Amino acid sequence: MTKRRVGLLFGGCSGEHEVSIASARAIAQAFSTSPNDTVYTLLPFYIQKNGQWCDGAIAQQVLTSGQLLLDAQSAAPLARWHLPPTVADVDVWFPILHGPNGEDGTVQGLLQLMQVPFVGSGILGSAIGMDKLAMKMVFAQAGLPQVNYRAVSRAQVQSPSGIDAQLCDALEAALAYPCFVKPANLGSSVGISKVRTRGQLEAALDSAASYDRRLIVEAGVVAREIECAVLGNDSPQASVVGEITYQSDFYDYETKYTEGKADWIIPADLPASIAAQIQAMAVQAFTAIDAAGLARVDFFYVEATGAVFINEINTMPGFTATSMYPQLWAASGMTFPALVDRLVQLAFERHT
Repeated sequence: MTKRRVGLLFGGCSGEHEVSIASARAIAQAFSTSPNDTVYTLLPFYIQKNGQWCDGAIAQQVLTSGQLLLDAQSAAPLARWHLPPTVADVDVWFPILHGPNGEDGTVQGLLQLMQVPFVGSGILGSAIGMDKLAMKMVFAQAGLPQVNYRAVSRAQVQSPSGIDAQLCDALEAALAYPCFVKPANLGSSVGISKVRTRGQLEAALDSAASYDRRLIVEAGVVAREIECAVLGNDSPQASVVGEITYQSDFYDYETKYTEGKADWIIPADLPASIAAQIQAMAVQAFTAIDAAGLARVDFFYVEATGAVFINEINTMPGFTATSMYPQLWAASGMTFPALVDRLVQLAFERHT
């Protein structure tokens, strides 16, 4: 039987470059495990932070060592987004790129132009899943409950006279404190601030505006943070649900990616009806944005009232062996190697 050649695409031009490498290493290990090693041949493709694609020995070196390749270390002259000839050998792509230029529809558009199957959502689902404002509008249209929020533009924040006092007045009146200020189109908790005072609000708006021209300000809520994994295409399935606990003020970038800063409870200790509601809402969110393959959907559960609010969907979640997405499926009875195999099968299914 001829092996299928999987193009493992990792690295990328985002602040989550190192996270992508870690995810790629775990996926590569899963493909080298029986029976995957008899079905697939892995072809690694590493995108440097400057946008240069590397294949062959260089990509394998990064995959083996886990260390990023500095732009100056590349032996080849810079040819940003120039594709190596070996891309023509790929039967199916596994793009494990996180953040901007990786999970926002950009690289998905490139792969779609190649007319080769790829794991994960297409352009539309990826773009909506990355942009928090667009995501919230789609969720609202789908009837999914959310915490109160307001949209803010960079122009409102970076005016010649400084941040408009009336803007802050309106945000305080609508959302109260504490609230969260976020760039709309940036992944993995980068640029997010929790604020409790007018001064913190102004500083947070200014900080978020340095990352994106569209911002979102959300009301804070005292709630448990629950996550659910979804797998499939047109008939997606939900995993068991898990809970994240941590001691920091909120689930920021440092907490998310520093070992020991957060703990997971899988399955979450929830009433069966609440768990079922979250699973149903996860599938509904997945379908609403036209996601494909995989996604992790995050929720707030207000135990005092029994209310469940959808927070966001992540169409290319972290994929190390200890990441929440594969752990949720492990608890649902699917091993890591079986999961990557299933994702490749779904990629072929979506392409036909």
